[in-house]
Amino acid sequence: QVQLVESGGGLVQPGGSLRLSCAASGSLFSINVMGWYRQAPGEQRELVALITEGGRTTYADSVKGRFTISRGNAENTVYLQMNSLQPEDTAVYICNAHRVNAWGARLAYDYWGQGTQVTVSS
Repeated sequence: QVQLVESGGGLVQPGGSLRLSCAASGSLFSINVMGWYRQAPGEQRELVALITEGGRTTYADSVKGRFTISRGNAENTVYLQMNSLQPEDTAVYICNAHRVNAWGARLAYDYWGQGTQVTVSS
């Protein structure tokens, strides 16, 4: 079992920046990918960014060039640096951890945090 605890959400003005963090604990050997999803009211959950244990990153087109995902030195923490935030970025941001095999197929191990609210408003 893996537990994920998020922090860093809050209220920010358009054009501002925010840094989210997610700390993982538990059976960390069962995961090799961590990332962030988001869900706005009335909308489906969407992928924001992923990072593998080897440092490979994936971003949603809507955040490319504005958001950066990274891992801490201990590699049990993942960060999401969000710059140039806009109102459409307002959502609950949810940390995710899972495992893929050598061919990139997503396996059954799949863990989710409680979510942290990000609100972009003047």
